[in-house]
Amino acid sequence: MNKFFVFIIAFFAITGVSYAQNDIFVKGDKVIGAGIGFINTIHTGNGWKNASIPIYLTGEYGVVDGLIDGKASVGIGLDLGYAAFKYTPAALSYRYSNLRLGVRGAFHYQFADNWDTYAGLILGYDIVSGNDNYAVSKPFLGSCLGARYYFSNSFAAMAEIGHNVSLIKMGIAYKF
Repeated sequence: MNKFFVFIIAFFAITGVSYAQNDIFVKGDKVIGAGIGFINTIHTGNGWKNASIPIYLTGEYGVVDGLIDGKASVGIGLDLGYAAFKYTPAALSYRYSNLRLGVRGAFHYQFADNWDTYAGLILGYDIVSGNDNYAVSKPFLGSCLGARYYFSNSFAAMAEIGHNVSLIKMGIAYKF
């Protein structure tokens, strides 16, 4: 995992030039993102361990722009997260995998050049599988707070805190 961060930091240092842009996220924009997560939010407590690095994918489409002095917009999209966990109390061992599929709506506000900051709600379904009778799939409602920093017209680093298979998500985004 440390190699991933070294790669991202080296990439940004090499490409280095920041990009000033107005209208970071507007009506008609499409953004896809991918990354990894930190801090388990699903199975916590003694005996729980991650059996995989949480991964996620997001997609968003700008539906409204020009709000609040032209600096705000609204987007809708999809949210997908996956992580596997194991629970090992005493001599027992249980494995679970969680696939979270959701739709999301986000309110974006551009506080500074290159920055796309947003807050949103996610409504989805948690598909749980496991090797015991306690693996229960169910709907969920969550929220997110995030930011994308654009290095060019289309490439950004992104980070989010909120509801999915991990509390913190970091990765990259591509706008087209």
